[in-house]
Amino acid sequence: MDLSDAQHLSELRIVLMGNRRAGKSSSGNTILGREEFDLKTSAQCVRRHGEVADRHITVIEAPGWWSNYTVEKSPEILKQEIVLSVSLCPPGPHAVLLIIRVDTRFKEIERKACQDHLDLLSERVWSHTIVLFTRGDSLSDTSIEQHIESEGQDLQRLLDKCGNRFHVLNNLNRRDDTQIKELLEKIEEIVALNYGRHFEIDRKILQEVEERRRAEEERAKERMKRMKKQRENIRSQMSDAQHLSELRIVLMGNRAAGKSSSGNTILGREEFDLKTSAQCVRRHGEVADRHITVIEAPGWWMNFTVEESPEILKQEIVLSVSLCPPGPHAVLLIISVDTRFKEEKRKALQDHLDLLSERVWSHTIVLFTCGDSLSDTSIEQHIESEGQDLQRLLDKCGNRFHVLNNLNRSDDTQIKELLEKIEETVALNNGRHFEMDGRKEAERLDKWKEDMRLQTMSGAEGSDSRSLGSSGSGLFRSRSGAEPVFGSSSSRNSSHTSYESGAIKRYNSIDLPPPNMSGDERSDTRSVGSSGSGLFRSRSGAEPVFSSSRSRDSSHTSYESVVIKLYNSMDLPPPI
Repeated sequence: MDLSDAQHLSELRIVLMGNRRAGKSSSGNTILGREEFDLKTSAQCVRRHGEVADRHITVIEAPGWWSNYTVEKSPEILKQEIVLSVSLCPPGPHAVLLIIRVDTRFKEIERKACQDHLDLLSERVWSHTIVLFTRGDSLSDTSIEQHIESEGQDLQRLLDKCGNRFHVLNNLNRRDDTQIKELLEKIEEIVALNYGRHFEIDRKILQEVEERRRAEEERAKERMKRMKKQRENIRSQMSDAQHLSELRIVLMGNRAAGKSSSGNTILGREEFDLKTSAQCVRRHGEVADRHITVIEAPGWWMNFTVEESPEILKQEIVLSVSLCPPGPHAVLLIISVDTRFKEEKRKALQDHLDLLSERVWSHTIVLFTCGDSLSDTSIEQHIESEGQDLQRLLDKCGNRFHVLNNLNRSDDTQIKELLEKIEETVALNNGRHFEMDGRKEAERLDKWKEDMRLQTMSGAEGSDSRSLGSSGSGLFRSRSGAEPVFGSSSSRNSSHTSYESGAIKRYNSIDLPPPNMSGDERSDTRSVGSSGSGLFRSRSGAEPVFSSSRSRDSSHTSYESVVIKLYNSMDLPPPI
């Protein structure tokens, strides 16, 4: 395109958009020719300046979204930052560079995430957008055009949205200044296509976000003051006897919330396996002159109601508080700050915790994880920006909360402060720990334990038993196998001459499909218990929360237990 001298701009304003790890910071550094942007994740926009190719360049890096997250799942504060980014280089950016890596597959979910997050700036932003491909070094001799064609319609649809404007950058070769000169020329061309105009966001959209942000910041300051005063009042009334030498903690939360990482951070070492477990795991340690016991309960799918969760999961949640007798000093409800907190998540958290009775909330602290993604944003501001669903949950537990950065375990002050907050919770409960309320709940726990004991004994008595879990080994083991949570004193026969091994061999000898190993997928609650009688009912009374009074399947996520279960259902003779 031919440009007049007037369109060779002496100043260029650029905004970088894209998902996390797309290469925004690296691209900003390549454009400016030096290390201006920190490669760590930031929750806020970052502005930098430089002189490049006889032009004054302003670059704004907006915080990124998760590549597979739609705009509805992104935290509110992230969406606000995206809108505010274009106001940080007044009167507005000449170009928005949408950063996409060429070394990862670009699918429908990535296209939708990119498009929906950019659409926060209005449809008009696309006429000012250039797709900037990063990791250009991975293309080798493949042209960017060939890559685009090979990726298919999802990437092509996105390029259509911005008039098929794109550029490829190799951030590992900053000495090649021709790639930056060519990019700046393409930005000048886009300005010319827009009749010399930069992008300006609708003033009404910007004003609305700015007003909301100011109000949230004021409420956050008020919340911070209230919580500080509340803690000071509690600490002033605590005696030395309430500084406990032992603390018992239960971690609760949905899958992928960060329970295992939090347990490791609390204990100061790798004690919890980061893989998903279907059973409770107990670990111990000495931290800040206290003996700490941490129980990690298995997590539920975050969009599952309690009625949809597997039967054995609900049993594990109830049993978790009995694994640190006489009971936990605090239940830490784990919530990640880097995803949107909506009504369905609140309901899932609340209903699963309600399995432990309403009284559990007076012993509960919300523990926010992924604290590193907050950057300079306070946790109070995050709470205010997320809205009423998160605030309602915090109200349930007396507005007790703490934020943890599991990537910075060297900062022991965050753990010391957490342990102090647990002591304050104990003090508020008149020195009492949490116990399941009422004889009925205790009888249910005893019943489950007795069922498991009998199930274990039945395995030790004979190989012709058709019990699902007939081994004499511990029914419930920690993930590492180091510590049985419940079990008998007899050990597993290493030669597998028991009923289980015979059943497995016989099953494998029959021409049948492999068993469905769905331990980390959605499970049918009916497959766990065979009785129609409900132990607990949901608060609505509409549907049994626990559908069986029978004992839990002793190792239901393992291949062996699934095979045994299937074998028992096939009406075959006992294995030899």
